[in-house]
Amino acid sequence: MKAIQITAFGGPDVMHLVELPDPVAGTDEVLLDVTAVGINYADTHQTENSYLSPQTLPMIPGIEVVGTHGGKRYLASASSGGYAQKAIAHTSVLFPIPDSVSDEQAVCMLVQGTTAWHLLKTMGHLEKGQSVVVHAAAGGVGTIAIQLAKLWGAKVIAVTSTDKKGELAKSLGADVVVDAKNPELAKAIRAANGGRGVDLVLEMVGGKTFDESLLALGTFGKLITFGMAARQAPTLIHPGALMHGSKTIAGFWLSNCFGKKEMLNDVIDELFALISDGKLKPVIGGTYPMSKAADAHRSMLARETTGKILLNPAL
Repeated sequence: MKAIQITAFGGPDVMHLVELPDPVAGTDEVLLDVTAVGINYADTHQTENSYLSPQTLPMIPGIEVVGTHGGKRYLASASSGGYAQKAIAHTSVLFPIPDSVSDEQAVCMLVQGTTAWHLLKTMGHLEKGQSVVVHAAAGGVGTIAIQLAKLWGAKVIAVTSTDKKGELAKSLGADVVVDAKNPELAKAIRAANGGRGVDLVLEMVGGKTFDESLLALGTFGKLITFGMAARQAPTLIHPGALMHGSKTIAGFWLSNCFGKKEMLNDVIDELFALISDGKLKPVIGGTYPMSKAADAHRSMLARETTGKILLNPAL
């Protein structure tokens, strides 16, 4: 099979298209013929070995695939690595895809879809009428979070870095768009919320964006961090500083949901149903040949992409 393999950690250039033996399925595993591969921001951390869990070499990056087994289509978490024409998946992380959901739509749900759902529901305890700030609103998680938050009755403040991305966020239902480059981001977010602090912030940039987001919180506001795309840590926070305004900072990592049916399987089924009903429309920002995986990572790191980007394993 053809696959992307890395033998040294680093940036996009460490990924190479190679020919490898097909992986062999073990007990309670299946071998999938991969038809679509999802690219996630976490994959760029994998190649650098800057992810939350340490990586080992050599490795095939990625975990999110759609493939076929026994004539049926599945969304799966690939234990053998996702950037490949064939992948191994444990039966516990194998999710049947309804006929009404395409491969491209399905591959958006394992990481981005479930992350957006849990940020809003499990972590944010979103209630109708609350205000939600979505950073990187034109990205994979952001485009889904906007739609889910609106579906559940929230006011959505989208933070984007370009006018084009802002237009995409508005088309998905965002009520207001704020420029991510505003040097007084907290004030801009509060202004977008009628001069009041916000109820919930979904934050994955880090650095100054995190700092400004904390300042934008209202009383009993929550900030949920789920990444650090800027590769810059925020200012350290003294716990006592959270008492004024009764503010909450929490972290979310999707890996903690694996192995829990109600947190993964049931959520994916709900997301598939929303797609089937036309209530959730995943945004596919582009599909790259697998041989161009490095270009896909470069575009993602440069923040040039929107929605979900995919790899086509046949090319």
